[in-house]
Amino acid sequence: MADIVPFPRAPRPTAPEPLWRELLGDQLRRRRHDRAETLTETADRAGVSPQYLSEVERGLKEPSSEMIAAIAGALDTSLIDLTSAVADDLRETAAPASAAVSATRGAFALAA
Repeated sequence: MADIVPFPRAPRPTAPEPLWRELLGDQLRRRRHDRAETLTETADRAGVSPQYLSEVERGLKEPSSEMIAAIAGALDTSLIDLTSAVADDLRETAAPASAAVSATRGAFALAA
């Protein structure tokens, strides 16, 4: 009979990875605050309601790409700059979890 070899288990992350919409909302709020603008001012320029912009900033809404582009334009930023900043934030917060996953890659078993 073959020996049974235990596989190391990856440690489970203590907190789930943040959602894209949450990091997007944080980035939008930061940029709006940097400009010292109110929700109403930014929302008016973006063509959305202040309530909708507030929900996007709090990560409660999953905005369409058109809405993201409109809000980015209202904040005088490009879509690529905004999404790159969100991706950078995601990399920073997800680094420990991705390191654990890459440590377990390549481990597999064959059954006889």
